[in-house]
Amino acid sequence: MNLFDNKGVPLERQCLTWKDMVGNPISKLDDDAFTRVRVILMNGLELDALRLSHIGARFNGELRLPLAQIRRIEQHQATAVNWLMSADHSPLETTIAYEQVAIEVTAAVAQREPDPYLAQVYRFGLLEDFDHLYRYSALLDRLEGKDANNILQGYTDIVPGRPTAEEHRAPQDDLRRDHGHNAALISRLHANMITAAEYQTHDYYMNIGPTFADPVARQLYGEIASVEEQHVTQYGSLIDPDQSFLELWLLHEAAEVYGYYSCLSSETNPRIKALWERFCDYELGHLHFVADLIRRHEGRDPAEILGEGLPAPVEFRSQREFVRDVLADEVNLRANGSDFVVRDAESPASIEYRQRVNADGSPSTQVATSYHWTSGTELNRPVVRV
Repeated sequence: MNLFDNKGVPLERQCLTWKDMVGNPISKLDDDAFTRVRVILMNGLELDALRLSHIGARFNGELRLPLAQIRRIEQHQATAVNWLMSADHSPLETTIAYEQVAIEVTAAVAQREPDPYLAQVYRFGLLEDFDHLYRYSALLDRLEGKDANNILQGYTDIVPGRPTAEEHRAPQDDLRRDHGHNAALISRLHANMITAAEYQTHDYYMNIGPTFADPVARQLYGEIASVEEQHVTQYGSLIDPDQSFLELWLLHEAAEVYGYYSCLSSETNPRIKALWERFCDYELGHLHFVADLIRRHEGRDPAEILGEGLPAPVEFRSQREFVRDVLADEVNLRANGSDFVVRDAESPASIEYRQRVNADGSPSTQVATSYHWTSGTELNRPVVRV
C-alpha cells in the first residue's frame, strides 16, 4: 500500500452510530482464534492512540483541537473493535487470548524485524509471555475446569517458558537501546505496535485481577501485571525519544494503518474483514490529517518520515516452530542493563530485587505446582491405582 496515493476517508466524513459500535460479537469457538488475536491487537493500538493523544494535549495547546477531533473517532473505533469480544468469554479465557496475542504477534514481529538487537528484544519478551500463558492455563484448569486449548485452538503450545518467578528485574535492566532516528519504517511500526499491545495487557490485568475471590488468582494477576509493566517499559524504550510529538503521532497513525491493513489481508470472517477495511480507510484519513499538521507546523515533508509504501503485512498464523526454537536456545538469557547475557552474568541489582519481591514465595510457581497441560484438563488424566 502506498500511503500517499491512498487518501482514505476524510475526517469530516467519518462517523459511527451506536449500532455500528456495538454490533454482533465474534464467536468464541466458531471463529478462528486469529480473528480474536486481531481484535485484541487492534483494540490495543486504538487505546494506545487515545493515550498518546491525551498526553500530547497536556503539553501542546495548539494541537488540542486536532487531537480531540481525531481522538473522538478513535474512541468510537476502539469501542467497535473491543465490543467484538463475546460475553461468553470468562475473564480468564480472555486472559488466555491476550497471552496468545503477545506470543504469536511478537514472534511474527521478531522474525520480520531487520535490526538484530531489536529482534533479540522481541524474542526475549515473547518467552516471558509464553510462560504467562502456561501459568494462566493452570489457573483456568483449576478454577473453571476448562482447557485453555479451547481458546488457543491448537495454534500455541502450553508449556513453561522463562519462569515468571525469574522475570522480575530492577528497572535499569528493563531499559533497552532505542531504534534511533534512522531506523527502518518497519522497526518503528513494530515498536509502536508491540508497546501498545503490552500496555493493553497490563491495564487489563490491573483491572481484572482484583475481581477474583481466589487468593492465588489475585496474587498471580498482581505478579504478572508487574511483569507486563516491565514489558511496557522495555518496548517503550525502543522508541526514539528525540522525535517531535507530531512525528510520534504520525508514526502511530501509520502503525494503525499497518495494523488494519495486516488484519484485512488475512481475515477469514467476511463481516469482520469489512470492518478492518473500513477502519483502514479511516486511519488513512487520520494519517493524512496529521501529515498536513507536520507540513504546517514543522515545514517537513511527511514522506521523509514514512517513505511511500507500507511493509508486507504481519503474518497472523501459528509461530509454534519459531517459538520452540527460541525457547530451546534462549530461555536462559537474562538482562544486565540494556544487554542480554547468560544467566551467570545477570545484573546483581535484578537478583537482589527478585529476592525481595519473591521473599514470601511466587504465586506463578504456586499455581503451576505439579501442573502439566493435558488435553481436556487435569480431570481427563487416567487415574493411576496402586
